[in-house]
Amino acid sequence: MSATASPAYPTTWRPPSLFGSRRRRFIFWAAVVAYVIWSVSDLNIDGNRILAGLPRALDIFARMVPPDFSRWEMLLSGMVESIQIAIASTIVGALLAIPIGLAAAANLSPRPLYFLARGFIVIGRTFHEVIIAIFFVKLFGFGPVAGLLTLAFSSAIFLGKMLAEDIENMKEGPVEAIRATGASFGQVVGYAVVPQVMVKSLGVLIYRLDANLRHSTVIGIVGAGGIGQTLSASFSRYDFDFSSAILLTIAALVALGEWFSDWARRRLR
Repeated sequence: MSATASPAYPTTWRPPSLFGSRRRRFIFWAAVVAYVIWSVSDLNIDGNRILAGLPRALDIFARMVPPDFSRWEMLLSGMVESIQIAIASTIVGALLAIPIGLAAAANLSPRPLYFLARGFIVIGRTFHEVIIAIFFVKLFGFGPVAGLLTLAFSSAIFLGKMLAEDIENMKEGPVEAIRATGASFGQVVGYAVVPQVMVKSLGVLIYRLDANLRHSTVIGIVGAGGIGQTLSASFSRYDFDFSSAILLTIAALVALGEWFSDWARRRLR
């Protein structure tokens, strides 16, 4: 009777494979490569056009140096308008987000209202801020009003979704205890919901303010006011040294906003 040879005991640890076998891994990467080849070939990427654009890019970069800050009054006016749009839209969006978030919370809202609010959030999140800005520019014309409405709408959708998820993830004990006393819906929200979601919601609100500072410089390119509109006009006039001054100022503003956002959220923890 011959002894059966036992498999060799592994002496080194290997992380578990994502694909399970080498064959599946080969099929996956082959599919990725085939998709990339198909996408590149279908986009009609012209290498000659890319090579022809490189000298123009070098010319533009050369004309952007040194930045021209001589028209600082126009620059300051655009930046102030962008900051005003960002702050005002964040406040309006936060106020609109409260009913949206309460309606979209499954543990507070009746089913028909819940599905209606969730559907509104899904549709609202479908469109990028630039697309919404184009729509409001068509409705209300060029200027900061379109920018304010664009960011207020986007902020309401974003903050409403985050508020609804915070409400759904909160502890049910305080809510049931307040309901057991015969409290009204407003009292349940005020005494059981608000204390549990207030800190998280303030953190998300500050994050959204930071995002709105960045978005307010972008949506101006399509005519929704702010420094983006000034930037678009400078590029149209081939005024590249002034464009570089605007870009540097935008970068400084975004960096300052991000620093403030991080500082404020750390203080809330």
